[in-house]
Amino acid sequence: MNAAGKLQRAIGGLLVLAILTPASLRAQPTAKPVLHGKHWVAITGKPLAATAGAMVFQKGGNAVDAACAMLAATATMWDVLSWGGETQALIYDPRTRKVVGINALGVAPTGATVAFFQQKNMPYPPEYGPLAAVTPGTPGGLMVMLAEYGTLSLKDVLGPALQMADEGYPIEAQAANGLEKHKEKLKQWRYSREVMLPHLGEAHEAPQPGEVFRQPDLAATLKKLVEAEQRALAAGKNRKQAIQAAYERFYRGDIAREFVRGAQEEGGLVTLEDLSRWKVHIEEPVKTDYKGIEVYKLTTWVQGPVLLQALNILEGQDLKGMGYNSARYIHTLYQAMNLAFADRDFYYGDPYFPPEEPIRGLLSKEYAKQRAKLISGEKNDPDIKPGDPYPFQGSTNPYTQLLTQWPPKPPAAPSAPQTSIEDFERTFYAGTTSIQAADEKGWVVSITPSGGWVPAVIAGRTGVGMSQRMQSFVMNAEESPFNVLEPGKRPRATLTPSLALKNGKPFLSFAVQGGDSQDQNLLQFFLNVVEFGMTVQEAVEAANINSFQMRNSFGDHASKPGKLLLHEQMPPWVRGELKRMGYEMSFEPRTSGPINAISIDSKHGTFWGGSSHYGEDYGIAW
Repeated sequence: MNAAGKLQRAIGGLLVLAILTPASLRAQPTAKPVLHGKHWVAITGKPLAATAGAMVFQKGGNAVDAACAMLAATATMWDVLSWGGETQALIYDPRTRKVVGINALGVAPTGATVAFFQQKNMPYPPEYGPLAAVTPGTPGGLMVMLAEYGTLSLKDVLGPALQMADEGYPIEAQAANGLEKHKEKLKQWRYSREVMLPHLGEAHEAPQPGEVFRQPDLAATLKKLVEAEQRALAAGKNRKQAIQAAYERFYRGDIAREFVRGAQEEGGLVTLEDLSRWKVHIEEPVKTDYKGIEVYKLTTWVQGPVLLQALNILEGQDLKGMGYNSARYIHTLYQAMNLAFADRDFYYGDPYFPPEEPIRGLLSKEYAKQRAKLISGEKNDPDIKPGDPYPFQGSTNPYTQLLTQWPPKPPAAPSAPQTSIEDFERTFYAGTTSIQAADEKGWVVSITPSGGWVPAVIAGRTGVGMSQRMQSFVMNAEESPFNVLEPGKRPRATLTPSLALKNGKPFLSFAVQGGDSQDQNLLQFFLNVVEFGMTVQEAVEAANINSFQMRNSFGDHASKPGKLLLHEQMPPWVRGELKRMGYEMSFEPRTSGPINAISIDSKHGTFWGGSSHYGEDYGIAW
């Protein structure tokens, strides 16, 4: 670079710092106010669902009770999940001063084999329909969390959701329009058609925005769960045993039988044995230390460790000195994320199935230093490959041959149409919701539930929409030896709640919806707070970048090396420098999914809540 070019770059860097530094951001009011609370905070994907959390807090429940109430409400509102989806959570338990993980991801059912889908000429399990479904996890996840860490009854916690399903609630435009958009798919499935399209034959067949939307079959299912609990209490069982009785009824009783009957009527594979064998795992999460802050994520059955890997790679970089969203900062983030995501694409999978994921090596600080050396200062690297973490945990990589052939060739699918940019980005951001709750007793909960989103197959008269998570499996070891489809196995999901501790105390709880963008957005949120001093509300509203270089976890698992999403207000000199670095840029007014977060102010004993101004996410605090 000549002297004139260096001067232009330096001036550009100063200008972008002047425009985008946190100080200048704070000079402008945020679109939403920060939430301040002394006793509790409840944040989730819909205002009505946040109200459900507040109702349970007002009953005397703790943050786990409130989070479970919000989970039930969002599943009832199809935001953007249903009761047949999956739930994953991190909980800070003030009694033990430890973070625990909740693994309530469903598994591939009996008959869901590579050979089965290959016989159907499918390179991956489908995006929609009965063959996309893993076993339902959200009911079990909710009940196990409530039994182990909550204080109220299932009747109390399900109360708001049951009322919404039974009496109905005014459906919001986002959900109503989504049902109308997908009505042709919904018409294929008997029970989905009956529930979701109440105006069949009319021009608008879904509920109208603001119309009272009732789900009597789902209400009956929720009533059965409450009945099972109340009968157990009447028989002298304790609170935990009574909730377990409801769990049994869903996974081994009459609800299970109707779910399986309805699923198989539509052509699904789930069996009674699949439901009976499945269980929730309470597990130890993984963590890293970033400049004295402990950051916790769920392990390799989701993509969460990529955030920890990226933090390890970035820890030695002068991010603050680069300037928030300068070209140098964006380039460094993009490269670090791609290094971590390349490892995700190859090494992550269900830790309860062999082979064993090399998580100790992946999270090694020394491994991160080795990976950081691959960051080019001047150009994007479109050929970033998975690394070799095995030597950093004292073992030998059994998959070196597969690594030399990376990336794998896309599976042949002659009948499949070419993936458009619009379809690629739609699947990349596939929906979810997030739930954040904290209380004055010290409980903190972060949940990222998903699955069973519209258009979902409703299983019989249960009112429960089936998951579509099976599409996240791969079909051959060349793509990932850890995530190959097998019956009873969990697909590696994108869902990724987050907790951080500072000085041994809760500091941040944060999550976001948006498929493969989730840990990209959460990484930037965390750095906005820790490196750039933003409040949680400033940080959730701040402009993000998104890489599309990693392999999509949905659809046909495509990748777009060098593709970069930026905020539409990104200055031209930053755009120009990034173009010279080899990036293919697109621009949008919103550059992340809705981020929800709580920061715990230990100095004052209060909470700060943040909820993105994109989407319908909302919070209440007291």
